[in-house]
Amino acid sequence: MSRTPGRPVGLARGRTGSALAMRKAEAHGPPPTLFEVVHRGVEVADPSGQFGVADLLPPIEDADEPVTGHDDIEQDLAELKGRVDPQDEDPAVMMAIAVATYLAFRRDEIDEDPHDLLRLAARAEYDGQPPEHVRAWLEDQGVQL
Repeated sequence: MSRTPGRPVGLARGRTGSALAMRKAEAHGPPPTLFEVVHRGVEVADPSGQFGVADLLPPIEDADEPVTGHDDIEQDLAELKGRVDPQDEDPAVMMAIAVATYLAFRRDEIDEDPHDLLRLAARAEYDGQPPEHVRAWLEDQGVQL
């Protein structure tokens, strides 16, 4: 592996919010399915159901293949988000998918505190700089970046 001087090994070059920038998850039991990580993202982003984020679930309710079995889980999740929020206008949907993406790579954190998951997912997905409407939504949820 070639290395740029001064750049830590393993960090993505030119891709923010990339799985390449995340360390590998520790394995504890079988990997979750696509449905399980999206369901957890929905629970975290919309626990009361007030934002309608659950619309993400019907298209994948039968997705029982582990997330590790997907060739490009980030792309699969982006396509799912595009079905529900194609213009990236709904911050709750955006963060539900950000949490699902984060959990697809950090599977050992699936049971973490919802506020922590929102904060960590926002940092990973948006390199700590989410769009303003997402930042405002996170603040409304009591999440500090």
